[in-house]
Amino acid sequence: MSGEREAPGAVLDGRVTPFDERSALPYELPDYAAIRPEHYEPAIGAGMAAQRDEVAAIIANPAAPTVENTLEALERSGGLLGRALTAFHNQIASDASAFLEDVEERLAPQLAAHRDAILMDRALYERLELLERSAGDLAPDDAWLLRRRLIDARRAGVALDDQAQAALRDLNARLTTLEAQFGRKLLAGANAASVLVTDEAELDGLALDAKAGARAAAASRGLEGWLLEAQLPTHQSVVGVLTDRGLRERVQRASEARGGDGSEHDTRAVLLEIVRLRAERARLLGYPHHAAYVAEDATAGTAEAVAAMLERLAPPAAANARAEAADLTAALRADAGPDAELRASDWAFYAERVRKERYALDDAALRPYLELERVLRDGVFEAAHRLFGLSFAERDDLVGYHPDVRVFEVFDAPEPGARDQGLGLFLADLYTRESKRGGAWMNNLVDQNHLLGQRPVVVNNLNIVKPPAGQPTLLVWDEVITLFHEFGHALHGLLSDVRHPSQSGTEVPRDFVEYPSQVNEMWAWDPAILERFAVHHATGEPMPRRWVETMLASRQFGEGFATTEYLAAALLDQAWHRLAPQDVPTSPDDVAAFEANALAAAGLDLPAIPPRYRTTYFNHIFGSGYAAAYYSYISSEVLDADTVRWYEEHGGLTRENGEAFRRLLLARGGSQDPLASFRELRGRDADITPLLERRGLGA
Repeated sequence: MSGEREAPGAVLDGRVTPFDERSALPYELPDYAAIRPEHYEPAIGAGMAAQRDEVAAIIANPAAPTVENTLEALERSGGLLGRALTAFHNQIASDASAFLEDVEERLAPQLAAHRDAILMDRALYERLELLERSAGDLAPDDAWLLRRRLIDARRAGVALDDQAQAALRDLNARLTTLEAQFGRKLLAGANAASVLVTDEAELDGLALDAKAGARAAAASRGLEGWLLEAQLPTHQSVVGVLTDRGLRERVQRASEARGGDGSEHDTRAVLLEIVRLRAERARLLGYPHHAAYVAEDATAGTAEAVAAMLERLAPPAAANARAEAADLTAALRADAGPDAELRASDWAFYAERVRKERYALDDAALRPYLELERVLRDGVFEAAHRLFGLSFAERDDLVGYHPDVRVFEVFDAPEPGARDQGLGLFLADLYTRESKRGGAWMNNLVDQNHLLGQRPVVVNNLNIVKPPAGQPTLLVWDEVITLFHEFGHALHGLLSDVRHPSQSGTEVPRDFVEYPSQVNEMWAWDPAILERFAVHHATGEPMPRRWVETMLASRQFGEGFATTEYLAAALLDQAWHRLAPQDVPTSPDDVAAFEANALAAAGLDLPAIPPRYRTTYFNHIFGSGYAAAYYSYISSEVLDADTVRWYEEHGGLTRENGEAFRRLLLARGGSQDPLASFRELRGRDADITPLLERRGLGA
């Protein structure tokens, strides 16, 4: 939570930390020029103490509870803590160090205890219940906030007896420690899984700029040769271009071995304890398993509904994948002989070859037309301008938490022809580095809200390989889509228009939060946007129109693989989190067998298509917030595909459509039932048919 009430200074060497007051920088951007790693721990500690005092004052207030003295007072509480925590969480994910990781491990149980102390406070809960009974008609956003406060308290164990609450507090403290340990091991393991190549001939097929980036990556670690750095998912993009089958296999094996190799980075003991403790917590709270606990508070409602959706999609996805495998196997055997078997390390390479043959197009040919700066300004920003009237100006006078971070001021013309107004800040941290966890994500540094008069500051993180100085950053198409996707999250934060901080932007259920970001991917494919950013970085020539037409025609190519690898991970997540405590494996050696059995039961045990994330490096569910909720991407895509259909029915890329999507959905954030927001936009509940057609699963 963010707040305006100032706490006593967090003292460090006789001085207060930069978090002690709201930042004086534009839009309250954290003062990264002043923030040092050693500021975080004392500021967070002082912030917890201050919020406890603030909550105690709310409870002790002799006046009858009102929106102002209870709901709004809670929203205002925790100002110092919120400022320090948002900056810290962003930093630990984006630019970690051993010092910060130690701080995170120390703070994790303290923060869990702090959260529990508020949510399990019976006196606070009774005050909220009294407000619910006596307040009469509340404003819709206040009513929704009160409802959510009460639900959160009940789900946190406020109704448990003292002994059960004590047990729950211990579970939560231990879990947060373990989740921090998992993330720490995973980052170190990812760095260790990078593959060093000393024979340049093995790199045949790798583009010159990518090769230069690998050379620079090796040099940054004091190594001779070329370092192929590990990306978070199982699939490593280089296996799609390397002609050396042996090197492709080395990269694939290194990727899949992460966290399960018996080294100091092995995550298996940690993740098994996480699964068991989550199962124990769910049982303590009255749920059969953790998946049921999570689904109840999501749009899905029940774990059974989640399972039914995934089980409906898995068989046709696997059938499509097997058909694709037959085509790729034929291409492989033309090279390697009639008995060659398709391996996971072959899939992307031969998929690219088949795609090139079938559609006369390949990623290597596209990359010179996909230069990062052009994609960002003439693609991502241009789509936002046409839809929402936004414009962007880089602020070189404002600094981020790392030299690679770029800061843009975002301006808003509320209606066509209106004067631009300052809306917020967008921070772009796009390059990979040893200190950054893998994947791509969005964070809020300041939540938009009217209660405290704050405007949004949001961050997008990607992991694009940084080329040597002076060379352009050329993207593959998947990276273009990721850029549009993460900016969809950023738009959800930037275009929020709510009163309460805890309802801002992306503060929606996990299986809804991916929906706006997935919708934003559609504009990468829109011809009016694509023709602006798909321009050769050296010659300025537009991408040949026949290539664009071929790209559009080939959109369903490879959907069998993409859907199957995703569903395998989503079903694996559900399998782990549907276990009762006594059923959780006890030995790290049992992890691989459990995973294999779960995939076989789902009909997705395809050796050439491993899950997008194997258990041992599944950061979404063991180190992030997606436990029992990785299904959210496909659930959100049901809404996304139906919304894409809505845009198409109403004329596509227009300001009128953008304003409707903004007003009815993005601006609402978490201030009401998110499915009600969808129904206001679409006029009905979501239809799964557009998703089935998009992924080739209609039959």
